Amino acid sequence: MSFMLLLVGLLAVVNPLGALPIFLSMTNKNDPKADNRTIKRAIVAVTLILLISAWAGDSLLGFFGITINAFRTAGGLLILLMGIAMLHGKQSHVQHTPDEAESVSHKEDISVVPLAIPLMAGPGAISLVILDANKIGGWLGEFKLALAIISVAAIAWLVLLIAEKMRNQLGVIGLNIITRIMGLILAAIGIQFMADGIIHLLPGLA
Repeated sequence: MSFMLLLVGLLAVVNPLGALPIFLSMTNKNDPKADNRTIKRAIVAVTLILLISAWAGDSLLGFFGITINAFRTAGGLLILLMGIAMLHGKQSHVQHTPDEAESVSHKEDISVVPLAIPLMAGPGAISLVILDANKIGGWLGEFKLALAIISVAAIAWLVLLIAEKMRNQLGVIGLNIITRIMGLILAAIGIQFMADGIIHLLPGLA
């Protein structure tokens, strides 16, 4: 699997643009230094969560007795549902439900919850990273995946850093167009994972 495929897939599921509305509504525009600290903590958390998922995902599945093909099918379904929600220009409830939004609306520090997890490094991103790590194998593949995670985290950091400018430049329509494109990519990735998992679980279908 090439680095670009890893990067694009991970960028689509992390979707930092999807976190912009919540980030902008829950941060203090009058204190840029506090916002920068929130962004830094969120990006560090995203990076650590995804790296740990890549390195320890197989061990975690083994502990629960879950085969990679069962996880591939379930993870593919999860990613597909996220993609479908994004195609409708909506925030997937897999990432953030209205009740969760209400419960954190008065939090002073949103860097780890909900900004890092579940908005960016949520179940979909964790599933994708575990599946990618299992698929690539070898030290070179692991290096590519780690580099892709760090690159996506850097892109997310930049997006949040210029969040106000991006919202003003792109507007609601521009953000929705990009979200739908990312949703289409996610839906395709989810279907591919599901197909691979089902074929291995039920070889008679092949």
